[in-house]
Amino acid sequence: MRLLASLLSALAVYLAVGYATGNGPRIGTPIRSAQQVTRRQLWLIQAGSDLSPRQFWAGSLLTGCVALLVLWTLVGTWWVSLIPAIAIASLPYAYFSRQRAQRLAAVQKSWPDGLREILAHVSSGATLAAAVEALAERGPEPLRIAFARFPAQARMFGFVPALETVKEELADPSSDKVIEVLVLAHEFGGDSLQTVLRDLIETITADELTAEQIRTAGFEQRLEGVVVALAPWLILLFLATVPATYREFYRTSTGRFIVIAAGVWAGLGWLLMRAISRPADEVRVFGGGSTLGPSERRS
Repeated sequence: MRLLASLLSALAVYLAVGYATGNGPRIGTPIRSAQQVTRRQLWLIQAGSDLSPRQFWAGSLLTGCVALLVLWTLVGTWWVSLIPAIAIASLPYAYFSRQRAQRLAAVQKSWPDGLREILAHVSSGATLAAAVEALAERGPEPLRIAFARFPAQARMFGFVPALETVKEELADPSSDKVIEVLVLAHEFGGDSLQTVLRDLIETITADELTAEQIRTAGFEQRLEGVVVALAPWLILLFLATVPATYREFYRTSTGRFIVIAAGVWAGLGWLLMRAISRPADEVRVFGGGSTLGPSERRS
């Protein structure tokens, strides 16, 4: 039993590290465009992963099952091990959620500098299309990544469809506004193009300052919520593995009832805490088929 648990633990560590770094076993076909993928696939793309949703959920389920088996072997009771195993199974989701939030936040922070880069090219006589294509080479790093395929797509499909593809891959309200203004500026800009870009820079800078204040204010509450939710179960695992008295108690029907009831109560409290601490989503007014707001980014 211990040998099997060790082998499965090694397999879980391999899969967890591989999926977390994007180097896990690959099954399926590459992603081609934002219009061809599902909401969950787009969520993974925005997190910087090329996994399919099926691979992601299979890896999370396997991680949880292995954690349950290992903890069951150590503690001796499956109901004590169940809630910590569920928490471990959710770690890939939490990791990719954070990666996605950080990547999109980095794009939002980069837009003022990116727009100044575009304005500089336009002021020097370049067209707006050429200025936007230059972001893939000389823009801020987050925008270089987001616009990496834009030059090729613009040549194949046109400037506006290529911008629409970038917009749906980012699926972010702030980026929606910038890209829609760029589309309108491309079609109707004319002599007022530079004025439009300067006004857009001021608006996006003000929006980003507000968003940063909201993120900073909510970080401490989210961190405290995670600690409060996990600490009792870590203590329970410790008590169930060291003193024989506690271990025997949690093997009884009374101990089982206490653990399961506590797990249900903790789950309800976690959902309530997230609902209370979640700020209002900014609606994607200019969004297309994939409308993933900030709340889904943190879910």
